[in-house]
Amino acid sequence: MILSAVQHEMGSRERIVAAARHLFATQGFHQTPMSELAVAAGVSVGQIYRLFTGKNAVIQAIVMEDATAKMAELQTMNDSVKFEGLPIEEGFVELARRALSKGDEALSFEIMAEAHRNTDVADTIADLCRGFRQMIRELACVANPDLEENELEGAEELILAFMFGLGHRTLSRPRLSEDQTARLTGRMILAAVRAL
Repeated sequence: MILSAVQHEMGSRERIVAAARHLFATQGFHQTPMSELAVAAGVSVGQIYRLFTGKNAVIQAIVMEDATAKMAELQTMNDSVKFEGLPIEEGFVELARRALSKGDEALSFEIMAEAHRNTDVADTIADLCRGFRQMIRELACVANPDLEENELEGAEELILAFMFGLGHRTLSRPRLSEDQTARLTGRMILAAVRAL
């Protein structure tokens, strides 16, 4: 009986997060009332508040879910570069490709905007970026083992900026395909890191 209740809670949580992804992306975070989220998720408003402290916690759950998946992908790619012989340029190409296939840009913009207004959401993103920074640092060290501390920090900033920017490129009406963009970006990141 207890296991069934836990499974129900987990299922409800997943439905709430999935419904929130759709609603927040299509109508915005602040324009989505909890009552509408409850209907879309097939739960009561009370159930949402039993599982989340509020909308901020729902956004944080979305961020955590996405970051966990990205961290796992990045770790696999890092391991391929460090231990399996994947050339570092291909590692950067793959990093760019994954940033390009980010998913729902509208939701991402909504979350980023909320992070600028809400310190809890901003702190969640910053905490997750620490993990990304460490993996990016490892790739930068493979590309250029002679980097000093301040240069490594600069490489982190450069690569994170590429990752954030590539995730939102469709608004610029790009002329290059995703593959061309990933290949050129990977080559440019490598050249920049080696030039430091």
